[in-house]
Amino acid sequence: MTGTRPTAAELVAAVADFLDNEVRAACDGQVGFHARVAANALRIVERELLDEKAGSVHAALERLGFADETALARAIRDGKLEDRRDEVMDCLRLLVRHRLEIDHPGYADG
Repeated sequence: MTGTRPTAAELVAAVADFLDNEVRAACDGQVGFHARVAANALRIVERELLDEKAGSVHAALERLGFADETALARAIRDGKLEDRRDEVMDCLRLLVRHRLEIDHPGYADG
């Protein structure tokens, strides 16, 4: 259902804002801390929903012949990619940078 408002990302952002602004202001201690953690988790989900670079990550995995990171990790552990170290490192750099952009925006730039 494209074009439906609000979008999933907008709903997630609204709940994160509510937790950050309303719940945290009304609570202190452990509940306030948990509200902050929950808001941060929702902001990660929001960035994943809005992610425009996911295609490049999937393409990098496919170039190595893997459908996902789990399969790539298994092949690395099993020593099946020793002869493709440069390609694997390029892919891993892309994967880590992408993960940082989602989980900690701005971290990789600093």
